[in-house]
Amino acid sequence: EVEPEWTLALFLEELAALRETLGLERVHLLGTSWGGMLALEHALAHQETLHALVLSSTMASAAEWEVEVKRLRDALGTDDEDEAMSRLAARHIYRRDGEPSELRRMRAEPRAEVYEAMWGPNEWTVSGSLRGWDVRARLGEIQVPTLVLRGAHDLSTPAVASTIVKGIPHAHEVVFAESSHMPVLEETERYLAAVREFLYAVEAR
Repeated sequence: EVEPEWTLALFLEELAALRETLGLERVHLLGTSWGGMLALEHALAHQETLHALVLSSTMASAAEWEVEVKRLRDALGTDDEDEAMSRLAARHIYRRDGEPSELRRMRAEPRAEVYEAMWGPNEWTVSGSLRGWDVRARLGEIQVPTLVLRGAHDLSTPAVASTIVKGIPHAHEVVFAESSHMPVLEETERYLAAVREFLYAVEAR
């Protein structure tokens, strides 16, 4: 069996195939973290097929993300890489006590190979196929209603998020005060309410 080439193009093909198979002609598209990068690329290629775009805890530039996460890592007060990853996760990825089933399931999946091939060994080192990914100069092309979501303690820092908010015309941002990188799990009710309110407003136009 030939290993797939873990690239953005592969996932864009999968998204297009999914939409075709399900007969989804026009949709509201929500992407979280890496999924937000994918959603941005899909919107730039096919925005006539979108009603609206929701970008959650994501970025418009891999290099900008790398700089910001290195800054967060340096503030953790440790040079030990494993300790840094553990502290980064506790402060900036999921801040609640315990571990929800969604995170346990995600960790059980064989995703490390894909993560490393596409991103790198950790959040602050971009060495995979997404190295150099940058759509900042093209954000102004997106004309569909756009909601930008992030946690106040997110890896998607104010600088990272503001690039998207300022770049996409009429984009609207909601920040979840008690959340980091997973506000859908950290402040579920408020997160769903924000998405629901946005989609209802779009549908009402």
